[in-house]
Amino acid sequence: MADTVEKIIECRSTDEARVLFGPFDSHLKKIRDAFSVRVMARQGKLRIEGEERSVSSASLVMLELLNLARKFGRLRGQDVEEAISAANGHDHPGDSAALDGDPLVRARQHPVAAAPRTDGQRAYVGLMAAHDLVFAVGPAGTGKTFLAVAQAIEALREGRVRKIVLTRPAVEAGERLGFLPGDFQAKVNPYLRPLYDALNIQITPTQMRRYVDLDVIEIAPLAYMRGRTLEHAFIILDEGQNTTAVQMKMFLTRLGQSSRVVVTGDITQIDLGRNETSGLVEALAILRDVPGIGFAFLTERDIVRHPLVAEIVAAYGRREAPAAAPAPVSPRAP
Repeated sequence: MADTVEKIIECRSTDEARVLFGPFDSHLKKIRDAFSVRVMARQGKLRIEGEERSVSSASLVMLELLNLARKFGRLRGQDVEEAISAANGHDHPGDSAALDGDPLVRARQHPVAAAPRTDGQRAYVGLMAAHDLVFAVGPAGTGKTFLAVAQAIEALREGRVRKIVLTRPAVEAGERLGFLPGDFQAKVNPYLRPLYDALNIQITPTQMRRYVDLDVIEIAPLAYMRGRTLEHAFIILDEGQNTTAVQMKMFLTRLGQSSRVVVTGDITQIDLGRNETSGLVEALAILRDVPGIGFAFLTERDIVRHPLVAEIVAAYGRREAPAAAPAPVSPRAP
């Protein structure tokens, strides 16, 4: 029999609790029946008990409903039913294809692809579980972004974070993007598209829209991070090799309480100007001896795309001068 776990969700006020719980606790009864959990409410605190996976799903739905209640001041029965339906749409037993002992990574459409499939990927996922800041460096196709997004979704489902923030530098925003039609958001969307693609594999389009609307998932250019402190969040900086030194320092200092940061990049594909230093390359050199930071260095052996991708990367590597990458850093104990 599976172990029983519990999750506590606190409301800010009696009125907020009344909206969340529903008339005569009707919303709580729907959650109880949908996920086969015990739900107890007292003095604005909600305790959910049951099997770990059921409690995780029920808690995620309740947190989503709580965000809706705070945003609109009310909840409809339809909101509750849609949230339950969205959760059940991706929460299927057996969705994890990880080997015994591997950290859990689940995906909605391609469960096999979501499991760490190489020793390098397994080490990478382990580092993300053990460190608040992880740098993942490697060639295209090694799962750097995909596995980071999977870990972020898992952290959100389990209530370990309240928000996912995905960001990328829009390297050409001051130049060629000016020739594209549309406003600024339309111009930067092509740079953010890979992040949407990684998310769409792992959650349903309906849930994706709801999370974005509720600001539970935020996808934005790196410039939008300036001046912010991100707390209780899982933050991923993709294409980190295309940040400048100033941008990288700005981003890394956004880390707030109870947050985790993953920086991914391929230092063999830097699109900055010839006289600009990559913020990722500089950070690897400066921070390599700082305790509490994890470093994952993936190689051609970790490429899980079409077999030709590994051959292409290897061929270019033989032709080009080796990048001045720092030596791999052994994982530290959390």
